[in-house]
Amino acid sequence: MPLPSVTPDWAFEREHWRRGFFRVAGVDEAGRGAWAGPVTVAAVILPGLAQEYPFRDSKQLSAAQREEFAAEVRRVALTFAVEHAWPEEIDRLNILGATHAAAARALARLDPSPQALITDYLKLRTDLPLLAPPKADALSYSVAAASLLAKTERDRLMRELDEQHPGYGFAGHKGYGAPGHRAALRELGVSAIHRRSYAPIRALLEQPQGLFEQPLFDPSLSNEMK
Repeated sequence: MPLPSVTPDWAFEREHWRRGFFRVAGVDEAGRGAWAGPVTVAAVILPGLAQEYPFRDSKQLSAAQREEFAAEVRRVALTFAVEHAWPEEIDRLNILGATHAAAARALARLDPSPQALITDYLKLRTDLPLLAPPKADALSYSVAAASLLAKTERDRLMRELDEQHPGYGFAGHKGYGAPGHRAALRELGVSAIHRRSYAPIRALLEQPQGLFEQPLFDPSLSNEMK
C-alpha cells in the first residue's frame, strides 16, 4: 500500500515551540467506537528536530506499515506511554470520560514530562497548553506517532482477546460492529469484554430479539477494523 498523499508536518508543534514549550506530546486514541475491548490512548514526545518521519495517520496505512512505523516511533521517541480504559471503566465513566482518564494516565507516565499537548480534537482537561485541531493524526507528526502506537497496541490486545474469547472474531474486526460480530453476538451472547453501556450491547441484554432489526454496521469504521 502506498503512503497517503497527506503528509504530517510540524506546524502545530511550532506554535508551541514559538512560546517556549519544546517538549510537545502528541496524544491519540484507538477503539472509541468499538463495541468490545478497551479504548487505548498513546502519548508521544518526539525529538524537537523538525525532521521528516514516515509516520502517518494509522487509519490510512496497512497493518504491516503500522507495525513498521510504530517500531520506528518507539525507537526515536524521547518518551512514550500507552494506557487502556477497559469496558468496566467505559461503562462507568462513558467513553469520553474513560478516554480522558486513559490519556491522563499516559501523560503522567511520560518522562520527561510534557510542556504542551496536541490532540486529535480531544479537548483534554489540562493546565498544559493544548492544541486540539480536527484530523491532527494526519497533520501532526507527534499525533501521527501516537496514533500508530495506540492502534498497533490495541490491535495486539484484540488478537489476545480473540484467543481468550473464541468465536467472536475479535482478531479480525477488533471489536467493532461488523456483520460477523453481530452474528457472533446472536449466537454466543455478550462476553465479559463487551461494553454494556453501548446501545447495541444494551439492546441485546434488554431485548434479545430487537438487536438486529436495524443495520448497525457503520461502513465509516471499516478503516479502523483493518
